[in-house]
Amino acid sequence: MKFFLLLLCLALLLSCDPKTPTSSIILPTNLNTNITIDEGLVELQATAEGANFYSFMFYDNGDSSFVESNDGSAFYTFSAVGEYLVKVRAHVTVYDYIELFEFIAISDVGYTGGIPTTGYTTPDNYPGYSLVWSDEFNGSSLSSDWTHDLGNGSWGWGNNELQFYKEENTVVEDGLLKITAKEEPTASFNYTSSRIKTQGIQFFKYGRIDVRAALPYGQGYWPAIWMLGENINTVGWPSCGEIDIMELVGGGAFNDRTIYGTVHWNDNGTQASYGDASSLSVGEIYAEEFHVFSIIWDATSIRFLRDDIQYHDINISGSNLNAFQNNFFFILNVAVGGNWPGSPNQNTVFPQTMAVDYVRVFQ
Repeated sequence: MKFFLLLLCLALLLSCDPKTPTSSIILPTNLNTNITIDEGLVELQATAEGANFYSFMFYDNGDSSFVESNDGSAFYTFSAVGEYLVKVRAHVTVYDYIELFEFIAISDVGYTGGIPTTGYTTPDNYPGYSLVWSDEFNGSSLSSDWTHDLGNGSWGWGNNELQFYKEENTVVEDGLLKITAKEEPTASFNYTSSRIKTQGIQFFKYGRIDVRAALPYGQGYWPAIWMLGENINTVGWPSCGEIDIMELVGGGAFNDRTIYGTVHWNDNGTQASYGDASSLSVGEIYAEEFHVFSIIWDATSIRFLRDDIQYHDINISGSNLNAFQNNFFFILNVAVGGNWPGSPNQNTVFPQTMAVDYVRVFQ
């Protein structure tokens, strides 16, 4: 009996032996790249025999940007003249690949800063709407509709931001509001900027809102055009509601061409948010031209538009979203650093300006 049990156990062990042959993975071969450079924009086209997909790592002065591609194409925009390294891989699987390294010389980056003179614009009237308030910034100083938030707030305005807000960084000239972020030591902070608001002076419920602006670019910049509920001092945030008409977190080929439209609210004791993004074509960035950032807001929805193209909307008719049935005021600011964009790096150009051509409210 014991001998039989021994044979049975041996048979079971042999039947479970995992030594079945496995097919070996055949790696790709003949990895080649074709590189096209247009000012700071680099286009890479990789080819290899037997590759299922490709990946690229662009090394940019201490930072890196990863791109995965099924067809072997990848784009990246370098913001400074110099020599850069790119790692190219041809994959069979994520872990099975061949690779090569390319050195890329950038001698001209095209756009190098400054306030643009061209871009998209919108009319000063719409059928069925009346213009109820606007600031065209045609004077030589900020109007009495705006006040300043100063300093660094609590925990960097709740986001670990690195700038110290000053009035001096706001200028009205040439028909523009200019909010400039600078690298300068002030009150134990390394950067200064400005943040202005219409709280308690100009506030609105519903309508179409257009803001035409040109934005800064680069790692660590966080320009924003946004609104908060006028009742924030009594109910707090996020119960007051927040409408982010436009936010940009600078840095890299993707972020400098992408803006976000988002709403935040209190959903039964939990901070809730809902947003989406609008990106320019590869090789373009929001700093190069003026764009118009808009919302169309009524009792049932808020729609987000960039240059009259809708890219996001939210239904606000539910009872948990009743914050958006109240008055909201405007905030315009350029933050530096913070939880979302991260800190500036050695390639971040200072000073830079968010230039606002107009803010218009139609109802």
